[in-house]
Amino acid sequence: MEKGNLSINSENILPVIKKWLYSDSDIFIRELVSNAADAVHKLKKSAELGDAEGISADEAYSIRVILDSENKTIAVSDNGIGMTAEEIKKYINEIAFSGAADFIEKHGDKLQENDIIGHFGLGFYSSFMVADKVQIDSLSYQPGAEAARWVCEGGVEFELDKSGRDTRGTTVTLYVNEESKDFLEEYKLRGILKKYCNFIPVEIYFEKVEPIGGQVETAEEADDDAKIPEPPKPINDISPLWLSQPSACSDEDYKAFYHKLFSDFNDPLFWIHLNMDYPFRLKGILYFPKLKHELESIEGQVKLYSRQVFIADNIKEVIPEFLLLLKGTLDCPDLPLNVSRSFLQNDGYVSKMSAYITKKVADKLNSLFKKDREAYNKYWDDISPFIKYGCIREKDFYDKVKESVLFKTTAGDHATLDEFTGRNSEKTGDTVFYADNEQQQAQYIKMFSDEGMEAVILSTQLDAPFISYIEAHDNKKFSRIDSDIAAALKDGEADDELQKALEPLFADALGDSDIKVSAEALKSASVSAVMLLSEQSRRMKELSRMFGGGMSPDMFKDEQTLVLNRNNGLVQALLGIKDDENRKDDVALICKHIYDLAMLSHKPLTTEAMTEFIERSNQILERVVAKNL
Repeated sequence: MEKGNLSINSENILPVIKKWLYSDSDIFIRELVSNAADAVHKLKKSAELGDAEGISADEAYSIRVILDSENKTIAVSDNGIGMTAEEIKKYINEIAFSGAADFIEKHGDKLQENDIIGHFGLGFYSSFMVADKVQIDSLSYQPGAEAARWVCEGGVEFELDKSGRDTRGTTVTLYVNEESKDFLEEYKLRGILKKYCNFIPVEIYFEKVEPIGGQVETAEEADDDAKIPEPPKPINDISPLWLSQPSACSDEDYKAFYHKLFSDFNDPLFWIHLNMDYPFRLKGILYFPKLKHELESIEGQVKLYSRQVFIADNIKEVIPEFLLLLKGTLDCPDLPLNVSRSFLQNDGYVSKMSAYITKKVADKLNSLFKKDREAYNKYWDDISPFIKYGCIREKDFYDKVKESVLFKTTAGDHATLDEFTGRNSEKTGDTVFYADNEQQQAQYIKMFSDEGMEAVILSTQLDAPFISYIEAHDNKKFSRIDSDIAAALKDGEADDELQKALEPLFADALGDSDIKVSAEALKSASVSAVMLLSEQSRRMKELSRMFGGGMSPDMFKDEQTLVLNRNNGLVQALLGIKDDENRKDDVALICKHIYDLAMLSHKPLTTEAMTEFIERSNQILERVVAKNL
């Protein structure tokens, strides 16, 4: 037996690794299974390159994960390249000196860059995050090699001796510590394997050692129940759909993969299959999910893999933030991962990859818009939050997709901004009128409709910053439908003399000396009055509510104007009795009611104002009934 010390610079290195190298302790499964997959991959490559005598690259390679809850062990075993005692001393004892480095140096001219994952040699030491003792049993593929056993109990001392292993490959056995005993639960361990190793390119088999002393069947019972056992099935998929050529995948293949991966019973709307080999390797599938409501989830779930090994969800360095509203997988074998394989190092390569993904998503949207406009229109309500958010976040994305951005209209269809302005500009000029509450603003919408005009519907939380973004970048002007009266809705000019006569009536009735009144001739005679609020004033109040802080909505006074329609019968009747001393109560009642009717189409009444409106409505009905009786 040989004894020695690990070749490290500090006796404290293992505690540092255990506490700080990885953010999650369950990473140990990913690292050990990934190392096992590397061992298999190295042997297959050696066989293909003629450097493994008597071994075929087509052998049945596999990884076994063995749980023994009674003895508190987890073992990861492979039939890969194996290690000699000298290799164990070199690759295991000398922390951060990986066998992958030697392998690449030996075969580098015949391998693609980053063809082997394990560059750092630290993954194995994640074992000590959950184990008091770790044992390696390994037999090298080399003819005549002896099996070796390495044991370490978490300090700097190890033991290296002969092993009884008689088959090629490596088994790493963890003696799980008390603090990590929950990893000995079968359900939890299976879940971790599914999370990290679901698509590792070597078949993985899970085995659970049953405790000794359980109920034993009699020979007769065994004979009665005898049946041919089903062959074990791997728990992973070694050929995920993203590795296939897009032309070989059907719609049903894409949907089935989506349902399996995300447990979402709804079908995705559509998807983008990424398949790139130059200037970097990138494969993956991005799905546009169907949302139940706006921004159902601030983040979707884009899973990042490196050579089919799961790295993390939603890494913003690779996936532009706005694309994280999507779901999907990206496999990037050339990712510049840091030593723990968990995070990305800063690299210009990453920004190029991000730009490429953005371009492919924009291309897909533009292609669907041009080739299948009907389907694109149907998808719009679901994909618009993603597109609007993306436009706000990335100017490059906005520039690519702005011609494919749609707006739902009060006419009931979807139109691009150019299409909409093209059919409305004659009556509305260069202003794009919009409604953000169809029910509240129904009167204004009807006035537009009666004159053959439309407004766009902007009713989501994203719409306010979105139109501000468009105005800033494309010299467009948006105004809410109640911010101004389009010339096409008027039947003549405002009457200043009439305004002077009516303004004091409403000021007295409402007790508001600052009220602004305008007397207009509107084409719709059924409308007694409308309330206007300038677009600038309203936006400033919305910003103050949105950002809070030291800004108070009360800092910005409403620039409201009550527009009275002199073509309306009620307004004309008011003019007829305004100077009658005996009808002062009626004048006040009518003024208040006209004002509230205008406000109802502008914004919700306060509780107090609504109570007064209902009481006043009853009074008016009582007077009408009493007069007729």
